[in-house]
Amino acid sequence: MRGDALDFYLAQGYYRMQQELFTCHFVPFAGRLYTTHWLRLDLSRVAWGPEQRRLLRRNARFVATVRPFRLTEEYEGLYARYRASINFDAAPTIEAVLLGGEAHNVFNTQVIELRDEGRLIAAGVFDCGERTLAGILNFYDPAYRQHSLGKYLMLLKTECARRLGFDYYYPGYLVHGYPKFDYKLFACAGATEVFDNVRGYWLPFDWETVNAHSAELLAEWLPEDWQGGVGNG
Repeated sequence: MRGDALDFYLAQGYYRMQQELFTCHFVPFAGRLYTTHWLRLDLSRVAWGPEQRRLLRRNARFVATVRPFRLTEEYEGLYARYRASINFDAAPTIEAVLLGGEAHNVFNTQVIELRDEGRLIAAGVFDCGERTLAGILNFYDPAYRQHSLGKYLMLLKTECARRLGFDYYYPGYLVHGYPKFDYKLFACAGATEVFDNVRGYWLPFDWETVNAHSAELLAEWLPEDWQGGVGNG
């Protein structure tokens, strides 16, 4: 996929799933529907706060390397340990996340490796467009859980995108009333925008906007007799 094409579709609220692009307005959890809200960081406005600077200092001893992504047994082994430690659904393998049985990767996919004295402890996979970076997957050794490596990888992806002179970093979506996804605001909530997929434009992020957008999506897309089964926080 050409970089400018990926930039365009990300800006329309689309995202990568295996070797395709998709978008959605709702996701089901535990028999209920929740509204989704796509996010991006305006990299020109990113500024680290005390929490972000503290995490960067704490993990500075780990060696971070950016390289083109190639699927390896080392990555799959680390992902398997990570997946066994989490309490939410995740794809069984990295191959299932990125390729889904396809032989070739059509995206320009890169990875940030984190190593502690040579040992792979975390990896953050992302796609590059011409002016944008899309974060796809983070996974880490559960023995390093106290280092918040998922959030740390978000900061490293943000720094990588800024070094490349990109305009936006797309971390995916958050889910209204389902706080497991709220970590995607960690890098810099003040530089985060949320997509209004009813009108087709981006707005500065705040919870009032998300609440209003969620209500509008419900009214726009779901009949009234379904809305009792929708999560609303």
